[in-house]
Amino acid sequence: MTDSAAPPVAPSASPSAADGRHSVPLAARDAHRIARHAAAADAARFLHPVQQALLHRRGWLKMLAPRACGGAELALPDAVRLEEAVAAVDGSMGWVLTLCAGAGWFAGFLPPATARAIVGTRRVCVGGSGAPTGHADLEGDGYRISGRWDYASGAPMATHFTLNAVLREHGQPLLDAQGAPRIRAFIVPAARVRMVPSWGSVGMRASASHSYRIDGQWLHRDHGFTISPATATADGPLYRFPFYSLAFVTLAANMAGMAAHFLQLARPAISRRKHSMSGLPLLEAPGVAALLAAREHAFAAARRQFYAGLDRAWALVAAGAQLGAADIAGLQATSLALVAASRQAVDELYPYCGLYAAHEASDINRVWRDFHTASQHSLLLP
Repeated sequence: MTDSAAPPVAPSASPSAADGRHSVPLAARDAHRIARHAAAADAARFLHPVQQALLHRRGWLKMLAPRACGGAELALPDAVRLEEAVAAVDGSMGWVLTLCAGAGWFAGFLPPATARAIVGTRRVCVGGSGAPTGHADLEGDGYRISGRWDYASGAPMATHFTLNAVLREHGQPLLDAQGAPRIRAFIVPAARVRMVPSWGSVGMRASASHSYRIDGQWLHRDHGFTISPATATADGPLYRFPFYSLAFVTLAANMAGMAAHFLQLARPAISRRKHSMSGLPLLEAPGVAALLAAREHAFAAARRQFYAGLDRAWALVAAGAQLGAADIAGLQATSLALVAASRQAVDELYPYCGLYAAHEASDINRVWRDFHTASQHSLLLP
């Protein structure tokens, strides 16, 4: 049972309504497909086959990979708007799209032949983790890798996994100029990886963000890479955009999508309730309608500022400039402001939505669970 027949659309969330330069990122037909299977995916704890097929059919998992190796190399503002739109229908699917497409972005830093082979893989999907919880021992013209990594969203459908590992030689960590262990990123075929089912979170269930481990697998050095504009192997502004700035804007857009979905579902949930003392519809009680309007307004304002900052930053990079420290700090600030406005809207309105919103099978409960699970990402801390 769903709360409404129509798929959710964020208030003023259409990019064309926000700035007039971007087309609507998600077709209504695709939104209906995603929404139709969201509850089943949550129950099954992984994306429904129809949702998976849509990710591949639309090429979304390759949208940030270089065109030269078979990706779409979509402009970042367009990719972020798509991620928000998908998250506004199903948080888990939006998260998998964002994290796996983001890992596909790393193809722009791999040797071109390696990137072409990976992106050209049938039904390619790159998952991974950023924590350096393994080691890579120098061996010949490659590395022997071992370790365990957590929270690889989309793990069951991954064809490749990315990871960070501490470099070692003769069992001793290699150190950088500051005396810290050297860390390198790698991409590993899924055939050499063992997935460890471990994702038992209350929300984002269908993201299937399981752990994975590698036990002494040898990997050619061409599967290692460094994320920096100076080491990009693909031309284009997408690979000159700072990594952490890209991470902030993509994660914030997911939170905004889920918050917009919650806001859409909260209004009818509140309207069904009556005030316990006056018997009036709750939306007619003093302060309730004002609170709802205030949270919607604050969210919309934060979202406008977020996209204005993102579009400005992208225009600079697309014109050949580098983002300065103030630009980078501004993107982080508007991203976190959008997350804060999203949190405030969800947390302040949830108590007015009734026990219906606490029922595990309701759409609004799933969105609430997804939102609060995703909000635990370390980059989203205020």
